[in-house]
Amino acid sequence: MKKLISLLLVMMMVFAFVGCGANEANETNTVENTEVAETTEEVAETEEATEEVEDVVESYYPVSLTDGMGREVTIESEPMTVVSLAPSMTELVYALGLGDRLVGRTDYCNFPEAALEVDSIGSLREPNLEAIIALNPDLVLMSTHASEEVLAKLDEAGLTVAILFAQENFDGAYEIIDQAGMIFNVEENATALVDTMKADVAAVLEAVKDVEKKTVYYVVGFGEWGDYTATGDTFIHEMLEMAGGTNIAADGEGWSYNLESIILADPEYVICSQVGDTKTILSETEGYMELTAVKDGKLVEINQDLLSRQGPRLAEGLKAIAELLHPELFQ
Repeated sequence: MKKLISLLLVMMMVFAFVGCGANEANETNTVENTEVAETTEEVAETEEATEEVEDVVESYYPVSLTDGMGREVTIESEPMTVVSLAPSMTELVYALGLGDRLVGRTDYCNFPEAALEVDSIGSLREPNLEAIIALNPDLVLMSTHASEEVLAKLDEAGLTVAILFAQENFDGAYEIIDQAGMIFNVEENATALVDTMKADVAAVLEAVKDVEKKTVYYVVGFGEWGDYTATGDTFIHEMLEMAGGTNIAADGEGWSYNLESIILADPEYVICSQVGDTKTILSETEGYMELTAVKDGKLVEINQDLLSRQGPRLAEGLKAIAELLHPELFQ
């Protein structure tokens, strides 16, 4: 009898172990199956989300715009490779977070520093057309130095070209940024950039609103080839005025001015480029050396790129002018 009971106990233990093993195996299989199902579901969801994004992008394009030359330009699909033929355009591409799409830039595209790692396709006015065509970019961006000859050859090669500039006023920079946002389908980025610029501009305008304006002359060029400045029909003129200055060349047009008028106005400040020995040479040039500003140490330097490039750094340029004309407000 004892042997029978012992045998029954052994058999019950065996069945118990077998049952536990089976349960554990079933649980393991269940977990593994669940994990596989979840992974499969996640992959499916990711693929579905990707397809949705692609569908949205496809539905967004084509987009059309009137560029700075009055050309009707159609962007058929999202530009993933870009050649910039202007420093302002290069800066704008990076400011919108699209620097990884830049495959070509000019010798003068030196900001941001990351742009220097991109292959150069030559100068502003005489780019290497063969190099550009070989890159076969989705989009070529041009600006104020756009050459009709270069444009014609790029069009002939079947490349899409957009020329973005609006020289008439400071707000033109906002228009250019908005257009770029539309071209690249990053309108939220463009809006955020414009909002930041507007806030910086508002801070400068608030700081100088009650100051006595300083007469100022901005040097673009000088010497035997003539005198050039920001005349009244330029956005830099507007910046000088916004920064608490009175531009003595407001009556000029087309960037050209004359030394006699400069001497007669005798501005309180003269602003020149900080590149090379511009300040030293200017201070030793006949006509300029007699100006009160030069004699009184108010011939001051500025990073001209902050003014000449109609793009995301214009607000920074505005502040730089205000700091030169009214340093007491920004200490």
